[in-house]
Amino acid sequence: MNRIWSKGVSILLVSIMVGGLLSGCTNSSGNGEGAEGENGNKLKILHNWNGSGGSDNGITPVEEVIKEKTGVTLEWEYTKGSETEKVNQIFATQDLPDIYTGPAWGGELDGIIKAAKEGQLVDISDKLGDYPNLAKSIAKENVPPALYEKAIDAYDGKKYLLLQNQPATNEDGMDWLYGFYVRKDIAEKVGVDPQSVVTKEDFYNFLQKIKDVNLKESGQPVFPLGGFSNGWSVGIGNTMFYSGAGYVDKGDGTVEHNFFTKGYEEYTLFYRKLVEEGLMDPEAFTQTDPIAKEKINQGRIAILAAHYPAILDASKEYVTSHPGSDYIPIGPLERADVDPSRPVDLGIQGNNVTAITSSCKGACVDAALKFLDYMASDEGFMLARYGVQGVHWDMKDGKPVPNQEWFDKFTADQSGKVRKNEGISIGLESITGLDRINSAAGGDIWADQERLDAMENARKILRPNGIHVITAYNPGDVITKSPEWEMLKPSMDRMGDAWKEAIFAKSDEAALSIINDLREQLRKTGYDQAMQFTNENLKGKDIVTVQMPN
Repeated sequence: MNRIWSKGVSILLVSIMVGGLLSGCTNSSGNGEGAEGENGNKLKILHNWNGSGGSDNGITPVEEVIKEKTGVTLEWEYTKGSETEKVNQIFATQDLPDIYTGPAWGGELDGIIKAAKEGQLVDISDKLGDYPNLAKSIAKENVPPALYEKAIDAYDGKKYLLLQNQPATNEDGMDWLYGFYVRKDIAEKVGVDPQSVVTKEDFYNFLQKIKDVNLKESGQPVFPLGGFSNGWSVGIGNTMFYSGAGYVDKGDGTVEHNFFTKGYEEYTLFYRKLVEEGLMDPEAFTQTDPIAKEKINQGRIAILAAHYPAILDASKEYVTSHPGSDYIPIGPLERADVDPSRPVDLGIQGNNVTAITSSCKGACVDAALKFLDYMASDEGFMLARYGVQGVHWDMKDGKPVPNQEWFDKFTADQSGKVRKNEGISIGLESITGLDRINSAAGGDIWADQERLDAMENARKILRPNGIHVITAYNPGDVITKSPEWEMLKPSMDRMGDAWKEAIFAKSDEAALSIINDLREQLRKTGYDQAMQFTNENLKGKDIVTVQMPN
């Protein structure tokens, strides 16, 4: 997924407490046995999503209900930067929260699995019988098979990790509609129908036409292509050059990492051309989220790459003051070596893993499990997403219906702060068990009709043949079990940085040299042997070799 919250829809909570601040679930003696008293237990939660955040006003109405139901008071920490670096940092320094929740893929997942294997997380296997909502969230039938083997059932019967937000049914699967979106007014100005942009050549020519009209906003240039913080998600054009999956089919019954393919080289040189010719914001890979959103609100990005909800949120202020500047989908763009009639392949899986760290002991563990099990109940699920029943919403004819006063307040607030100050979208939704937003709840009751219409229109354009939810084995989960993985991993982790270096290289030759140098380093650190292990362990299994970002 990339990243679905990255992939970024929250801001910052600063919880200020006076003298005697208790770190995590500890009492004043610091013995880690839980802070009991009139305030009950206090749990420190790290929400490891870059750009996430919470209330400006201390404890929220939603958290008051949680305290009433579970006896738990929450103290939040939010990540501002790399999630992978953060998860590695907390275990290296032992500056641990009581509860960790973060992305369920990539380096972040590897870091939390490593912590489990090192005994830095709490084994909850003997307690799951008392917490049915948590047990259900990691039942084998409710977890993608490769992820179950890699992260859930990988510790000789012990259980350390909970998977959150895995769709309970097909109707609960969230398609975030990743793609390239162009401002409608700019497409009209350059005379290009966004749906006529299909090939990589079409896309390049579209960017060139936008540059040629020399648009400016407030005296500053409008970049043809841009994204959000740290390059999210500018690179999703990779699907035009190879199948989009981490590993590609070699045609002989085995797979190869896409980094070693010709398509990857073409993809790299294409983006290098965009940088060299001024078709892409050169700060796209270094800017912070606030700076990225400021550019969007200044009208300085013609085409945005990301998922549609993030684009709608970030552009709302500008669109309100500049009617007709809505971002609308481009394409659908071609997918390399993929039949155009094929449904879009999406890896819709839980987007969070949650764990109790070793800093939480005794009564703290029981309090954490009680809290997490409540949040994974239907009541907790709707509390996190809808707010307080009887205040923010009510049940009518068996369905949740928003209170009109709050609906109007949330709709009018372009910053999202009003919602956060009530306790919605502060990270609680990341720890609510199986995603039941449609099957057990009532859908997104806070979405205004204009937003729903925009999403539906984009879905019709970008998903003409529907979607296919991937259930196959991901080679990326299997290679981590190879004997060479520990030695190979540092080189694998360099791929993203090497690609960025390559697209800013002074020449195509220099760019390819960067890629080839890392390929050689990968082979020296065990890549070939690890891939042999991976292919042997995937024999006879359905393998992910085609994927679109989700």
